[in-house]
Amino acid sequence: MALQMILTLMLATFAMTAYSASKTIVVLGDSLSAEYGLERGRGWVSLLQQRLVAEKIPANIVNASISGETTSGGRARLQSLLNKHKPDVVIIELGANDALRGLSLAATQDNLEAMVGSAANAHAKTLLIGMQIPPNYGADYTKRFTALFPKVAKQSKTALVPFMLKGVAEKPELFQADRIHPNETAHPIILDNIWPYLKPLLR
Repeated sequence: MALQMILTLMLATFAMTAYSASKTIVVLGDSLSAEYGLERGRGWVSLLQQRLVAEKIPANIVNASISGETTSGGRARLQSLLNKHKPDVVIIELGANDALRGLSLAATQDNLEAMVGSAANAHAKTLLIGMQIPPNYGADYTKRFTALFPKVAKQSKTALVPFMLKGVAEKPELFQADRIHPNETAHPIILDNIWPYLKPLLR
């Protein structure tokens, strides 16, 4: 009985201290993470900060997202962010603008792989955010774009959110008037899609 009590106390202590060391999270994204068209503080990144506080997980978020950003732009900016903030976790939410511009998928993949590699070299964990595009870009391009994210994640053994807009993309009422950017109501859903994959990286 005494041994069982000791083990129980040890487990409880571990649960309390698992997140005790403060973390730095860098979010490298595009308009979907930059609160485009939203009141400040309503996007999923801001909601993430609130959730971290609610769950007593000490972490500082650096939102380095820029509307219109591509993977090449993110790749160009990442090393400076790594040097400045020394993050524990890097969330990469890029690629949608590459597809919207019809850019080379090979180049997109190369940029994503380079960013994951740079984060690893800086001793940061990476969470890659998967995206999909509408079928009007052509069945082959659409299919290859969707497959690109799990391919990069598998090759680099990186955590992956399968689809950022799961539960959102198929609901027009969850988008702003431009039919491209999710509205305020959608962002808690987006966070719920990301959180199960991010939380383990913060231990």
